[in-house]
Amino acid sequence: MNWITYGDELLKIRVLDTIRQKERIIAEWKPEPLVPETPAGHPALQTHYFDGKVCKFVTYDGKEYLNMATTNFLGLIGDKTIENEAKKAISKYGVGSCGPRHFYGTVDVHLALEKQLADFLGCEEAVLYSYGFITISSVIPSYAKQGDIIFVDKGVNFAIQKGLKASRSHIKWFNHNDINDLNRLLMEQAEWDRKFPELTSKKRRFIVVEGLYMNSGDLCPLPEIVALKWKYKVRICIDESLSIGVIGKTGRG
Repeated sequence: MNWITYGDELLKIRVLDTIRQKERIIAEWKPEPLVPETPAGHPALQTHYFDGKVCKFVTYDGKEYLNMATTNFLGLIGDKTIENEAKKAISKYGVGSCGPRHFYGTVDVHLALEKQLADFLGCEEAVLYSYGFITISSVIPSYAKQGDIIFVDKGVNFAIQKGLKASRSHIKWFNHNDINDLNRLLMEQAEWDRKFPELTSKKRRFIVVEGLYMNSGDLCPLPEIVALKWKYKVRICIDESLSIGVIGKTGRG
């Protein structure tokens, strides 16, 4: 660096040298990959594909295997009755509307199925969603809002967790399938409500559980939870994605 003792000239030289140093560092910099290169023989690079339907049994590399990787545990794939009805629907309606249901994608079979589901469940109405994940993750924030209180089992699935986050409600977690822990939280909240009614009178309270837990396969102790619902006057939201049509005396979950 050349030093000049005349006022601002020294500062100019210093700034100029600093810029040159930065440019040199940038020119010499060689980026490295964020992760090391994957070896050519790595299993993740090998494409596995099945020959035929992905049903209860699948054929891979000429051998037949029991399929335990999909959610076809009801055996709907490969059912001839369902296949024939699907063919009829495709012939009449095509493979889909390719648009949002409530904008320009509603067809008569949507409404007919909603009516049949409502009758089967014994409720006033039912609403169809195109994707199961979206159902519970949008239902929760539709009812529970910021400031509301939700008591949630720690074992709930990821879709429920996203719905809880979107609701911006106050979440209180209870141990998985632990009725005593849930009762403790509800009792504490009831006591708080009695002490500060002006702060809690407008807050809604919900219990969120799964009928059959996706992450563990455990059944929800529903009779005990419903009893707590009535005791503490809270609303209940049950994700029946895996239990409807399977669990209960009537198959209603």
